[in-house]
Amino acid sequence: MAEPLIELKGVTKTFGQHRVLDGVDLAIYPGEALGIIGPSGTGKSTILRVMAGLTAPDAGEIWVRGQLRQGLIEDNLRSGGIGMVFQQAALFDSLTVEENVGFVLYQHSRLPRKKIREMVEEKLAMVGLPGISQRYPAELSGGMRKRVSFARAIMANPDNPADSPALLLYDEPTAGLDPIASTVIEDLVRSLQHTDGVCESYVMVTHQDSTIRRTTDRIVFLYQGRVQWEGKCHEIDTTDHPMVRQFFGGQVEGPIQVLE
Repeated sequence: MAEPLIELKGVTKTFGQHRVLDGVDLAIYPGEALGIIGPSGTGKSTILRVMAGLTAPDAGEIWVRGQLRQGLIEDNLRSGGIGMVFQQAALFDSLTVEENVGFVLYQHSRLPRKKIREMVEEKLAMVGLPGISQRYPAELSGGMRKRVSFARAIMANPDNPADSPALLLYDEPTAGLDPIASTVIEDLVRSLQHTDGVCESYVMVTHQDSTIRRTTDRIVFLYQGRVQWEGKCHEIDTTDHPMVRQFFGGQVEGPIQVLE
């Protein structure tokens, strides 16, 4: 089996009195489209932030491409080939789309501004948004802002190929979008996976049924800080695991405790 792009071993994270992650073991391999699902407040976004190097675990290890990672990353937009698309897009309101997408290159490369602008336009075209580089985030719809954040996440520095994203982390990219806008984002996730020059591996955190089914191949079900079930996407309809059945059935009664 290929070496994992990233592997979590016994990862634990506590906030106050609440243990969000409780000894999680998880590996993501090249070419994977992994979905992390489960009820709200069970550590899904936290596990993404741990993978990205934005949050340090209290215990456990994070291995990236066979190397043990120590501490947090210095640049909170990219870490050793890991890009992240945040739930709220996390764009800088005072910067244009061009400045947002090219932010890392403007800050941390010696590329000429003309070259960066060309690269920004190329990435915007990939996400279906040509010609909007001079707009500001406030001038865009929610779905457009999400796609701009995709363009930023896949931006690579040609001066440092080792920093090109090999793994993308998506934190609920269809949250708050209407069904049509959600379909656009879901199609974009899959198309980027099969686009030359863009990483083919990603982790998707989502609650949305259509996003789970249309963007993931393997599923991990997280509850109370632990992996409770793991299987192929198509197995969510055939498994008899009580938590999976309750979750997809939207049932109040079951092993998953309903927060009031």
